[in-house]
Amino acid sequence: MATHRTGRCACGSVNFAFEFDPTFIAICHCLDCKKASGGEAATWFGVPTTAFKITAGADKMKGFVYVADSGKKLTRNFCTECGARLYTSDLEGFPELTFIQIGSLDDPSGIRPVLEMFVKRRLDWQQPLDLPQFSDMPH
Repeated sequence: MATHRTGRCACGSVNFAFEFDPTFIAICHCLDCKKASGGEAATWFGVPTTAFKITAGADKMKGFVYVADSGKKLTRNFCTECGARLYTSDLEGFPELTFIQIGSLDDPSGIRPVLEMFVKRRLDWQQPLDLPQFSDMPH
C-alpha cells in the first residue's frame, strides 16, 4: 500500500495530498531549478498527476508557464499569499507526472534522492553526494 503524504505552502493557505511512494527523486542543478528555487539546486520528485490532489486553497494557487532551457514548457505552481512554490506540472515530455518540491512536504522522511542531474551546472563549492551523477537529464 502506498504511503499517504501531505504538504502545504509556507503560510498554510494551500494544502495537498497524494498516495504514492516516489522512486524518481532528484537533486537538480540546472539553471532553471536554481532560478526557481533561489538556491544552488532544487530537490523534487515525481508522482502521477492522477494521484496528486489540492485539498485546500486551490483558489490561492497560481501557475507560471515557463519555457526551460530545453525549449519545453512547464508550469510552476505557487501560493499567491506567501509565494511558496509547491510543485511543477504540465511538463512537456512528462505529461502524466507532477513534480513536487520536497521542502513542501509536512514529513519528507523516507524520501531520499536517488540521483543528481545537470551536475555540469553544480557550483564548485557544492560537494557531490554518493549518488549517480548525470551531466544532463538522465535517459
